Amino acid sequence: MPGLLSSPVCLTVIWFLSWSLYPSRAQIWTDEVSGLQYGRLESNVTLACGTSQIRTPVKWRCDRSRVLPWHRVTPDGALVLLHADQSAQGNYSCYDNQGVHLHSVNLRLGHPPGLLSVSCRVPNHTHVRCSWVESVKTFLPAEYHASYRGLGREWKPCVVDASYKRCDIDHPAFWQATHFLNITETNALGSVPTIVLLRLHELLKPEPPEEVEVEGMEGFPTRLMVSWRFPSSWPTHLAFPLIFQIRYQPHGSVHWSEMNSEESSVIIFDALAGHLHHVQVRARDEVNPESQWSEWSPLHLGQPWGGRQVFNTPEPSWYPEDPSPASTNPETSTAKTQNSAAEDEGNVGLAILLVLFSVVILTTILSLIFVVWVRQRRRDQVTKQELTSMVKMKSMPI
Repeated sequence: MPGLLSSPVCLTVIWFLSWSLYPSRAQIWTDEVSGLQYGRLESNVTLACGTSQIRTPVKWRCDRSRVLPWHRVTPDGALVLLHADQSAQGNYSCYDNQGVHLHSVNLRLGHPPGLLSVSCRVPNHTHVRCSWVESVKTFLPAEYHASYRGLGREWKPCVVDASYKRCDIDHPAFWQATHFLNITETNALGSVPTIVLLRLHELLKPEPPEEVEVEGMEGFPTRLMVSWRFPSSWPTHLAFPLIFQIRYQPHGSVHWSEMNSEESSVIIFDALAGHLHHVQVRARDEVNPESQWSEWSPLHLGQPWGGRQVFNTPEPSWYPEDPSPASTNPETSTAKTQNSAAEDEGNVGLAILLVLFSVVILTTILSLIFVVWVRQRRRDQVTKQELTSMVKMKSMPI
């Protein structure tokens, strides 16, 4: 058997099989990525050909391509990519002169983190939500860690949702006006903390009121009843009351009228009869004057009693007419009668006011004439007495 294996024919077969299997073994090694390396964009990035010191010349390939970015190879076999940009990313492999695979590395390029742009919302006294936006596009996966504390207090975690880049604080110490929030972004090239100052009293901004309804009041052609509910995110107990602001305008007008209320409903007394009105409501913490007004509720429409009414719907572009003429005429005549009666009452009131004003003016004039006459008569009497006295003095003997 040893003689058979050492025969020229067997040696030739063994050499042939080894030569034919070598490319497949090299291909398998090429597909294996032994590590992941991160580099900084627009800088020189060095890729080592394994951990051992290699003195023999090596060849580098990128994604099985013979064309490499702008580079140079050091004496120890390391590949230096010069001013690497995004196109330089990929799988790099090094080989010896005989084509034997030595090492592979997957290169990803990006930037270290920068400061974050942070904004926070405080919809009530028990919850704070902060979100952020990167000021630097890093192109690399990042991790975020967030914590907060009040003055003189220890740091507490702010629960992070990395997919939405936000964190939540439950039950903050609201009696402390000032808090600090620390959000740290970390990637393979570095770590940068961003610290912001939070003034919860100034950031407090409720959600808009909900379920706003606008209704006409039967028998009152110039009144509207507006009602709503507290925001579902606002505590309902009496410790945190809200004040509400209502604004309204007739359809087509550019001017708003406003009114405030501490209740969850109001009556508008000066609505324009027979016209649709736009109505919106917003809210603010009643106790804290530094808090913000909520956004306005969605626009709602309402019409006073005496006409077709549309409630809680977007502004319509047209209104279907009543198909029954018999039902239209009584409504029209009723509206006209009411308008005529209102006009007559207004005319009578105006006439009464004019008569009273005339009587007052006439009485004033007569009083002035009487006073002038009395004064003149007194003057005449005084003059007569003086003349009589002079005549008597002349008739007396000297």
